[in-house]
Amino acid sequence: MIASGRGALKLHLPFISSTRFELVRFSKLALPPVLHQTLRVSPIHFELRQRCASSSSLASENLSMAKEPVKYSVVDAFTESAFKGNPAAVCLLDEERDRQWKQAVAAEFNISETCFLNKISDSRFTIRFFTPLTEVDLCGHATLAASHAVFSSGLVDSDVIEFETLAGVLTVKKIPAKSVNIGETDDGFYMEFGFPADHPVELNSPEISQVSAALNVKAASIVEVKKTKNTNDIFVVLESGAAVKEVQPQIDEIVKYPGRGLIVTGSAPSESGFDFFSRFFSPKLGINEDPVCGSAHCSLATYWSKKLQKCDFNAYQASSRGGVLKIHLDEQNQRVLLRGKAVTVMEGSILV
Repeated sequence: MIASGRGALKLHLPFISSTRFELVRFSKLALPPVLHQTLRVSPIHFELRQRCASSSSLASENLSMAKEPVKYSVVDAFTESAFKGNPAAVCLLDEERDRQWKQAVAAEFNISETCFLNKISDSRFTIRFFTPLTEVDLCGHATLAASHAVFSSGLVDSDVIEFETLAGVLTVKKIPAKSVNIGETDDGFYMEFGFPADHPVELNSPEISQVSAALNVKAASIVEVKKTKNTNDIFVVLESGAAVKEVQPQIDEIVKYPGRGLIVTGSAPSESGFDFFSRFFSPKLGINEDPVCGSAHCSLATYWSKKLQKCDFNAYQASSRGGVLKIHLDEQNQRVLLRGKAVTVMEGSILV
């Protein structure tokens, strides 16, 4: 809206903000064609002066109420390569935002997990995790992604950070890559954090035929069907890692199962360099297949520890993106320590 001496002239100028202006002077000079069409008059020149009374006060008020842009990064977790592993959006908040806003942002990113951090001291943050559909208490790969973002951005001077989650305080350590793999020349780093160990238990009467239909595999290839204690996932063991890779999930069937989702695992081929393969499906959370799931390995570690009689594992999640986890089962403290790398692939700002 532009106010003139004879009233108000309605004018849409895409190259001028919505702030109100006072029309000061017209003269006949050349204007862009778009303005000729809008004014429906012969070419003119005009000068605008921002109205300095109540309208300028309103503009100032609107600016003071506007939220600061939120910086974010998209980080691929449990991988050394971009576009592999499991992506998570990491949002660094300068002020708290409500749950509805966070859920809307997670839906907008539409990847398996979006997390939101608030710094509360030099090396301590609050963190909240959202899938595209709901908030969850804890997420392994988003924890790794958030840690990578914090360590890489210089937000902390320490090699140890703490996250306050809905499930308690989670400590993450930064470890030089050379100290994890002897002979490694990479100057990068791993991140290590621990989750409570989860032990698969027997199901009362597992329906093998239903499970085989849901995974589109032969019933004969199913070795065991269990469920996890902490997350109530269906836990399916197949005859081999190759069978795990060949699973063609029937999402409409998997979503009917109780609990969070369905874990599939099998022993890895000896030439692969891994101990076991796995995949994880969680359509109830809006994640048909999770590319790499840290928390699923809390039950995978305890299961394979009994089978292989060891506590240290090199695990591969055989999704289309793939992901690598180094795992240690601390039997005394009943903790599963997860180590992984991450890669930042995108940075930007949320403007709303």
